[in-house]
Amino acid sequence: MVIAESTCLDESVKSEIDALLEMFPQGREQSALIGALHAAQEHNNGFLTPALIEAVAAYLDVPAVRAQAVASFYSMLETKPVGRNTISVCTNLSCMLRGGDEILAHIEKRLGIKVGQTTPDNKFYLKREEECLAACVGAPMLMLNHKYYENLTQESVDEILDGVQ
Repeated sequence: MVIAESTCLDESVKSEIDALLEMFPQGREQSALIGALHAAQEHNNGFLTPALIEAVAAYLDVPAVRAQAVASFYSMLETKPVGRNTISVCTNLSCMLRGGDEILAHIEKRLGIKVGQTTPDNKFYLKREEECLAACVGAPMLMLNHKYYENLTQESVDEILDGVQ
């Protein structure tokens, strides 16, 4: 189901969006916006350009300003180039009480970057601090490329980072 043509979107991204659209009733194309932006982002080396955001909006026939608002609000969407592997460290209360701040400091020191930065080799991007990643029982925790790692120690963090290609 193609809502509007867009020359900026790759055919594989359009196919992913079409599959998302099948999950929602006609007239509810906006419901596929987060997934559509995520698909475009993944195809574009992990970030959205203004042109891609507008193309997704056009394809879904939603206002471009709404797509821009979604792209800039949700932490899983990036609007600037970032490293190939994204790391989010929870520093909310449960994680903080169990060493989340120390885990974050260890990662910053180990990678030589601060929150919001990418390593010089473009391998890692340390996302802005997350308010909560909903894994309080396994605190402290981090998310690497959308996979959770819980009950962290500095040693286990080193093992995780060493295992990333």
